Amino acid sequence: MGLVFRWLVRIASGLILLILAAIGLVYFLAGQSLPDYDQTLEVKGVTAPVEIVRDTANVPHILAENDPDVFFGLGYAHAQDRLWQMTMMRRTAQGRLSEVFGARTVPIDKLLRRLDLYGLAYHSVEVQDDYTKAALRAYASGVNARLAEINEEALGRGAPEMFLFNAPVSPWQPGDSLAVIKLMALQLSGHLQDEVIRARTSLMLNNPERLMDILPDVPGPGIAALPEYAALFPRLPQYATGSSMPDTPLSPFPQRGLAGASNAWTAAPSRSASGGTLLANDPHLGFTAPGVWYLARLELAKGGVIGATIPGVPAVMTGRSDRLGWGLTSSYLDDQDVHIEQLNPDNPEEYLTPNGYKTFRTRPSIIEIKDGAPITLTLRWTENGPVLPGSHYSLGTITPPGHVASLSWTALSAQDTSMTASMALMNSDTVPQAIDVAEQFIAPSQNLSVVDRDTIGLKLIGAMPRRDVHNQSRGRIPTPGWLEANRWQGRLPYADNPEFVEPAGGVLGNTNNKIIDRPFPEHVSYEWGDTQRIHRWERLMQSREVHTRDSFIEAQLDTVSFTARSLLPLIGADLWFTGASSPEGTPERQRQIALSLLAEWNGEMNEHLPEPLIYAAWLRALQIRLIADELGPLASEYKHIEPLFIERVYRDIDGASVWCDVRQSAPVETCTEMAQLALDDALIWISERYGTALESLRWGDAHQATHDHPVLGEVPVLRYFVNIRQSTSGGDNTLLRGRTSGEGPDPFENVHGAGYRGVYDFADPDSSVFITATGQSGHFLSRYYDDQAQLWRRGEYIPMSLDIDLARAAAVGVTTLIPR
Repeated sequence: MGLVFRWLVRIASGLILLILAAIGLVYFLAGQSLPDYDQTLEVKGVTAPVEIVRDTANVPHILAENDPDVFFGLGYAHAQDRLWQMTMMRRTAQGRLSEVFGARTVPIDKLLRRLDLYGLAYHSVEVQDDYTKAALRAYASGVNARLAEINEEALGRGAPEMFLFNAPVSPWQPGDSLAVIKLMALQLSGHLQDEVIRARTSLMLNNPERLMDILPDVPGPGIAALPEYAALFPRLPQYATGSSMPDTPLSPFPQRGLAGASNAWTAAPSRSASGGTLLANDPHLGFTAPGVWYLARLELAKGGVIGATIPGVPAVMTGRSDRLGWGLTSSYLDDQDVHIEQLNPDNPEEYLTPNGYKTFRTRPSIIEIKDGAPITLTLRWTENGPVLPGSHYSLGTITPPGHVASLSWTALSAQDTSMTASMALMNSDTVPQAIDVAEQFIAPSQNLSVVDRDTIGLKLIGAMPRRDVHNQSRGRIPTPGWLEANRWQGRLPYADNPEFVEPAGGVLGNTNNKIIDRPFPEHVSYEWGDTQRIHRWERLMQSREVHTRDSFIEAQLDTVSFTARSLLPLIGADLWFTGASSPEGTPERQRQIALSLLAEWNGEMNEHLPEPLIYAAWLRALQIRLIADELGPLASEYKHIEPLFIERVYRDIDGASVWCDVRQSAPVETCTEMAQLALDDALIWISERYGTALESLRWGDAHQATHDHPVLGEVPVLRYFVNIRQSTSGGDNTLLRGRTSGEGPDPFENVHGAGYRGVYDFADPDSSVFITATGQSGHFLSRYYDDQAQLWRRGEYIPMSLDIDLARAAAVGVTTLIPR
């Protein structure tokens, strides 16, 4: 027996040693790819020495004798810190994920091939101006210099992920950078799914007038009635279940409600305590680790530029120089239209046009699949755009037999000069100049908030489609693609893009709200990203005669929900402080405690409070009860609370209170009954998930920010090292926006918000501050992988100075690139 025990001990000890040795080997190999920030390196592609000074936050300050060499340095720095992220974005745009990840990403690759974003980006290189072409070539050379260094020095393949996934890296090309921009346009575009959900919902409702309730228009005049979707396509089945793309973090296709958001506001010298202009910007995207944004400073011939870049793109997308500051917010321009194309019944290779049947433009495309046989696709394009599969956002549910769906989208252009516009913006000196050069911006459409030392302005940039005044749906639901009136007719003049410069009030801002009310077809959009945050922003801006950098920061970090403060009095009007006292532990007592807490709450979505969780769970349960019987399975597509819908129901606008009655039941339920039942539903869900002690609940426990690694974040054990999870304040409708997932066992996880925040004061530009949500490095063994995460969570910032001496004073490393 003792002998057996000794051998078991020896075997166990040996296994432990082998495991430790394996862990040590993996750690060593992974650590080999950590970049050396303090070195002198000979490289090909520069004409003179390039210096990369990394300040205490590991922000590279790139200095060179000419602009192309500066962009070379940026390409090298991006590849040092974010090589895996860059190559994955390129693979995604190319539709080549399945070469690495196998069959699970085939649907994504199929759709990306159909859109041909990479091919369009490749052709767009030639339409850039000479300065931009030189920058793109130099940037690509910088990336490739890092790849050469990795190969020559055996630096662990450049990233730990390269050991786990066989993902060979080809040299970077100028078109790759443009493909990354088009991929961002895809992630920021949501009108396609909005058209589909509107069409599907209209088919489910017995009373078409109720469509205005569940999908309400932003208040304001100028919106005409739409035709019923069923009237456009009579052969369509009235009820149809949908199918969708596989749910994977690798998918670039945004879910409904997560297509992009942002905040930006500016103040003129007359409204600034310092006497200089002010600008605050926090663009919102889906959270990942590493984040989308990468901080950098470029010392160009026109002067220093500092701010947020996107790895793969040689430009500061939002930031400042010593002359100009600029920020971006999603404009929600209606830049996508779905068309239903009629096939020729005698020849399915033809589709109907205003001039008769025409043959599809086709091209074969082969998708290589890891551990599987390759697939050959036939890509089809119509005059309106590419043909999309019926699985994409459930297009098949609204496409009649003998028809296919195609997409018109401004990003599907081989003449896209958005990169040229971004370059020119960095080199602009004044607000008028910045607005002028932005005419070349095509997609994704953005609201450009811009300030110089004296002037503030806001301009919608990006191509606005020209639609016929007789368009059947005004771009709101899919239309017959063979009718001339439904087709795009080019681009509206840039002068028609909304513009606001030097307003009388001295303050400009955008929270993705409706910015203009013009009749169709110059309307900009019928779908807007915000109807709520804008009210809180107005209150904060108008509560002060003059603003400071700190008051702008305070607004960025504000967590008071206008939505909660306006809806709770409506839905709880007949419930507050009513009913007899009930014994401890009974549902009635829990309801009384919850209502008492909410009655004394000011609407602050603070992570340490219980009220935000009770409120959020109540509203979610209420919307589910209101729409479940009318919409059936489609109700699951409405994952987020629509505040205007709840308000219409509880104010009984145009008879909207009818939603409170459950059609399948004999009694006629009232809205008060529905509110009480929903509150009980919410409290049961909370008790099962977080316990029954309502006073001890924390919103932050449910509202965890999920900065997850798109690939390693799903690997057991490793996920605990690569994912960044944080308790956070804010919510769907607060200025400190933390958009919830709306689905799964944790529907209030914070999945979409400000990955970057910047505040610039042009009375003292070097007092400007910024922060990202994670860190500079994409290498999970680097101390810069998540070093900014806790600062971001606490609402803290780091300095944004163009003073190179300050950067050198406590630099974590200086890299000098010299010509080989």
